[in-house]
This record gives sequence, structure tokens and C-alpha cells, in this order.
Amino acid sequence: MLFNSLEFLIFFPVVATLYFLLPQRARVPHLLVASCIFYMAFVPAYILILAVTIVVDYAAGLWIRRLQGRARRWVLIASIVLTCLVLASFKYLQFILDNAVLAAGWFGWRLSGPSIDILLPVGLSFHTFQSLAYVIEVYRGRHPPERDFLVYATYVMFFPQLVAGPIERPQNLLPQFRAHHVYEHARVASGLRRMAWGFFKKLVIADRLALYVNDVYADPQAHSGPQLALATVFFAFQIYCDFSGYSDIAIGSARVLGFRLMENFDRPYASRSIAEFWTRWHISLSHWFRDYVYIPLGGNRGGAWRHARNLMLTFALSGLWHGAAWTYVAWGVLNGAYLVAGQVLRRARMPPPPPALAVALTFALTCLAWIPFRAASMEDAWHILTHLHTGWGAVLDPTALRALLTTEQFLLRQLPVALAALVLLEGVQAWHARRPLGALLVRQPLARRWSVYAATALGCLLLGVHRDAQFIYFQF
Repeated sequence: MLFNSLEFLIFFPVVATLYFLLPQRARVPHLLVASCIFYMAFVPAYILILAVTIVVDYAAGLWIRRLQGRARRWVLIASIVLTCLVLASFKYLQFILDNAVLAAGWFGWRLSGPSIDILLPVGLSFHTFQSLAYVIEVYRGRHPPERDFLVYATYVMFFPQLVAGPIERPQNLLPQFRAHHVYEHARVASGLRRMAWGFFKKLVIADRLALYVNDVYADPQAHSGPQLALATVFFAFQIYCDFSGYSDIAIGSARVLGFRLMENFDRPYASRSIAEFWTRWHISLSHWFRDYVYIPLGGNRGGAWRHARNLMLTFALSGLWHGAAWTYVAWGVLNGAYLVAGQVLRRARMPPPPPALAVALTFALTCLAWIPFRAASMEDAWHILTHLHTGWGAVLDPTALRALLTTEQFLLRQLPVALAALVLLEGVQAWHARRPLGALLVRQPLARRWSVYAATALGCLLLGVHRDAQFIYFQF
């Protein structure tokens, strides 16, 4: 079930209303049933896959607590292997077979691999990582194993963050299922405001920019350097508004029910370095890789070369987590190389650039990294990277400039809406960074508050692109 669908606009008020009407003992089963319905709206049979990972990791948590010595470690390893095997079977099997055939060709062996047409279960990578976080935290003694199977299953399947995060830790989310959440008007209103802002980001900005981005990236060879550059910048804001918009809706809907989910974004394009960017972008995933991959590899211990190796391995794995394609690996490796270069510059005591220039350089490097992430193939990514400099003389000709900005699916009249929405986005975020807008808004007179609410709703209805477009990160 998509957040940006009519079904969800009916589903969520019903679920929230019943949640507050039900007695405490019935609330967890209610959320579990609601989460099952939410997930089964995509492909009903795939809930069985989710059930397998839930049973495996629930049992592993109990066994780890009972066992001692090496037996605990073997249970942990078995749980990780089985959970990752489910993920690999659906997400990486075809990728592995294709590359095995390609590698065999380098040695002169002629092999042909089968074509496996399996639909990837939505959000599989997200709830896999949330399950793994639980087992690892239990093994490390940072959280006791959950004995109530229904509570654990709801922790993994909690519908607001089931398919695209934030990836929660058991310490934060599990205890909240036992808390008694009462209806509080201020909290519910705050959650609804957060959801509305997420819908605005998704419908008005992300899906509108997608019209131009999809057209250009579908056939990059047919477009000039300015068009490729504009589509890349638009994609940077598209993916941010799409993913942070999802996170806003997830956090807001959980807040309505009384749950606190971690923040997943913090104005990432205001970062002054790539290292800072990764403390602001997809925070829950960055923390997951930091705690469960980067630090176990050795982190920044062991000298410059080992530190560089650990960064590169972590980001290569992060790229592979996003998708079974070399384009995603290239994106991860490029970000890892940025961080290694930053470490080299810091060790050389290079003076940092002025803040405004640092933000601009970081954004430019981030956009370059988004190219392989968005491109359909490495060939397309290479073409875009090597043709960004071409055709810029046309921007001085008004007629040619209009042609550059107009494509079959992105009419010229849509460009002002997209740009105005981006200006509003940056203005709201800059203001909120200094003074939380929610607290400011609740102090306004009733008429003024409802004018803002009505304007946001009308903006989504009248200016949004309504085509039930999936969120980008659903595919991961």
C-alpha cells in the first residue's frame, strides 16, 4: 500500500481510530494485523518471506540469551546467514549468475545462466537490516531478547516504517509497544503536520521533478550537457524529497499513534563536506553500517591505509545494499573515495574553503555521485559524466534555452511550479533549523493555522502529480 494512495488515506484513519479505542492488550495484535494488511496490499504471498525472517531471528534472540561461549556466536552467525540468504535469493541471485557468466567469458568458457524473473519483495532490505540489528544487539548484551512473539513481529512489521525505514534499533522501538499511548491532540496534530509536509515533498516536488529526470535519463545520448546537468540536479532534489518525504510520513503517522521514530534526514544538502553529508543523509542506514560493518572492520584504527580500506569496503557494501547492479556499487565506491580524499586533505592540514563554497562543492560532488545511482547502466553513467561539458553555448540563446528546458513530458509551465516549490522547501528548512516551525505555528491564531493547513492540502491536491508513483526507496 502506497502512502500516496487513496487506500492509505482510508486505511490510516481507521487504524489510528481503532488503536485508541481498543484496550491496551489488544493494541499490539491490532497493529500487527494492520501491518500485515498494509504489506499484503503489494504482493500477498510475500508476507510468508517476512514471516520466515521473523521466526528465525526471534528464535535466535532467545537461544543467544540461553547459550554460553561459542554456541552463542554460532547461533548469531546462523541467524545472520539465514536472514541474508533470504535477501540474497531474491535480490542478488540473478546479479551473481550474470557476473559469473561474464567472468567465465574472460577465461574463454562459454556459459549461459538462467533468467530468474522474481519480483523483489518491497522493502526487503529494510526489514532485513532491522531484524539483523535486533539479533546483534541481543548478542552484544545491549538489549534483552523479546519473549512476546507478537511484540517482536510487530517491531519488524510496524507499517509506518516497514518498507523504507527509518531502520530502528530494538532499544528505541520495542519498549514503545508496551507503553500505553493515550490520545493527545497536540501530538496528533504534530504528527499530521509532519505527514502533510511529507506529502507535499513527494507529490509537489519529487514526482514533478521526476517527469523531467525520467525523460532525460531514459535516453541520455539524445540530450545535451545542460539538459544532463539540469536532470542530475533535479534528481538530487527528487530523491531527497521522495525519500525524506516518505520518512516524514512514516515519522508523522507513528507520532499520531504515540510512537517515536528516529530522524532520518537533517538538511543534507547544507553539508560542508561529504563526511558531514553522511551524518545528515539516511541517518539510520549510515548508523547501521557504522556500527555493524565499519567499526567491526576496525574503523579508523590501524593507520591510514586500513582506515581507507574500511571506508571503501563499507561504502561498496552500502552501494550493493541499494541494488544488485554495478551502478549502485560505483555510487558507493565514489562516496567512499570522497571520504578517503577528505581524510588525506585533513591529514595534509589543508585549510577548508569558505562555508558557502564548501556547501557548493559538496553539493556538486554529491550530484556527480548521483549519476551512476540514477543511470540505467554503467554505459549511460559514463556517457553522462563525459558529456556534461557539451552544448553550453546554447544557454545564451533564449530560443535554444527554452528547447533545453522543454521535453515531451516536462512542459514549460511545470518548471515554475517545481522551482517555486524548491525555493519554499529550502526556505522552510532554513527557518526550521533556526526556530522549529511547529512550535511557532501552534502559537498562531486558529484562522492563521488553518490557513496554512488548507494551503498545504490544496497545494498537494492542485499542484501535486497524482499517479500513485512508488517511492524510490521501495525498490531497495
